[in-house]
Amino acid sequence: MNFSQRTRGIVRAIAVAMALALPVVMSVSSADARAGGGFGSGSRGSRSFSAPPSTSTAPGTAQPFNRTFSQPGSPSMGTPAATTSGGLFGRGGAGRGLLGGFAAGFLGAGLLGMLFGGGLFSGLGGLSSILGLLLQIGLIVLVVRLAMSWWQRRNAPAPAYAGGPATGPGGPQPNYRSGFGFGVGSSNAPVEIGPADYEAFERLLGEIQAAWSNEDIAKLHTLATPEMVSYLSKDLEQNKADNVTNKVKNVKLLQGDLAEAWREGDSEYATVAMRFSLVDTTVERGSGRLVSGSEQPVEVTEVWTFVRQRGGNWELSAIQQTN
Repeated sequence: MNFSQRTRGIVRAIAVAMALALPVVMSVSSADARAGGGFGSGSRGSRSFSAPPSTSTAPGTAQPFNRTFSQPGSPSMGTPAATTSGGLFGRGGAGRGLLGGFAAGFLGAGLLGMLFGGGLFSGLGGLSSILGLLLQIGLIVLVVRLAMSWWQRRNAPAPAYAGGPATGPGGPQPNYRSGFGFGVGSSNAPVEIGPADYEAFERLLGEIQAAWSNEDIAKLHTLATPEMVSYLSKDLEQNKADNVTNKVKNVKLLQGDLAEAWREGDSEYATVAMRFSLVDTTVERGSGRLVSGSEQPVEVTEVWTFVRQRGGNWELSAIQQTN
């Protein structure tokens, strides 16, 4: 079955558009609009590169940070470092840059071949060649994703996914159960987490999402560390550049567990797994036209870390996604 020159040109244009769109679609579809944007962001002090213990709320593992100021081996948050972003062709990071550049070059070479009549690896002389082209594009995307996954596992610190909850000198924390559902956790340092702390964690969950939805940076400064505010502010600026706003409402904690609590100098940390529901929509500024999301509640499970100076108030220090 032969195609005319005009038909071949149309097919080539469609193939080029699909090849360019695939990475973008894959990176966008994995992102979430709520506070934190579905990224792993922030710092957990000296434990930033160690995964928190799994809990009944989050029985899997917490994903490594995509954005953090911490450096491996540093005892606390350092100066801003080069951050990485999610997506198939991530910006930043030697490994991601290398693989992203490799994939882009590989894909670019194929696109040039198509534009000059050679196809990705062969011509577009028939229907079988078109199907083969699309299959080859899919295989390239799959190979790059597998390579990215391998690189991340290779560069993750060994302790990050080893072992389960460790019981420290103080033994397991008491089981505080109240109406909002926080349960048993463990502690690797003598930091007592009581009912008032659990209430503070639940309150912060709602207040942070509300401040994010209202784009209230001043309020966020009272609820989160400067590092977390910097990430949230950057995400809000991107929303403005895209002429959209994210509206989060009806946030309700469904279940929560303390994963670990510890002390570093005058700072006290608590990492908790939380499963919560919320209505998450993104609308166009001015018109209010729905861009993404819906009015139907969705459930999310994340691991949040809070920090406070001894005797002070808890602040959000990190958000991690779960596997």
